[in-house]
Amino acid sequence: MKIKNNPRLRLFIGAALISLSPVWVKLVDVPPSTSGFYRVLFGSAALVVYLLITRKRMTLPKRAWFMLTVAALFFALDLWFWHRSINYVGPGLSTLLANFQVFIMMIAGVVFLKQMPRLIQILAVPMALFGLSLIVGLDWNELPDDYQLGVIFGLLTAVAYAGYLLSLRQARQESPYGVPVREMAVVSIICTVMMAASVFGEGESLRILSYPDFGWLVAYGVLSHSLGGLFIASSLPQVTTAEAGLALLLQPALSFGWDVLFFGRPMTATELAGASIALIAIYLGSRPSSKQIQGAR
Repeated sequence: MKIKNNPRLRLFIGAALISLSPVWVKLVDVPPSTSGFYRVLFGSAALVVYLLITRKRMTLPKRAWFMLTVAALFFALDLWFWHRSINYVGPGLSTLLANFQVFIMMIAGVVFLKQMPRLIQILAVPMALFGLSLIVGLDWNELPDDYQLGVIFGLLTAVAYAGYLLSLRQARQESPYGVPVREMAVVSIICTVMMAASVFGEGESLRILSYPDFGWLVAYGVLSHSLGGLFIASSLPQVTTAEAGLALLLQPALSFGWDVLFFGRPMTATELAGASIALIAIYLGSRPSSKQIQGAR
């Protein structure tokens, strides 16, 4: 069965590729902002090559350029917070926390777009928080300082990512293109400049010290950032919101699995129950009654 003619297969391939994002970050021996820089650098390079090969014109509405710059700022913040969260709490929990963006999006929908959530979505919020409490422990003060910081950074990632999605949504209001390849390329290029400024501002280096690190970073940018994003973006107009919600659920679930498989993350029965509850809540929270579909990392 051809991938081109199967949007559901593209959707789940994209979710699987994006689920590897925190794995690449954990594998490389570079500072957090440096890995974020190379994600968008290699990712934007792959997108630009694709646009050149397919001879697609880079024409976007004037208003879209401003909103894409705003989206790039939010995405740079997202990477800054998320990569530090990965280092402190691991790929699995950091990705789960980042996907709490569905609840930020729900609140933004009520405040800015007058989109009232359904009862099941409202109930999903305390359900997600309960699941999170089972993972991180009920006594916050007993957690190590770095672990607490990792959880906070993970939740700030969710806020920044929601800002990115809302900005990108506005940028695409007048777009004639079904798949946002051009928008993704613009955001990635602007974000590359921002992440470079962050690296130098923090006194870090862009040096890659080993060939394996270079390979992991290329895989991060090309496979997860560009290819994974395009697989999902190309499938969204052809799948239901329920299927999109499942893909959103698959990504943090797989990231948790990679954390256990590749990095030996210990999982107690309580943590496993908490992760399951939080994932179900994210799925319920990602199913709007309209045809609005949330993004994925």
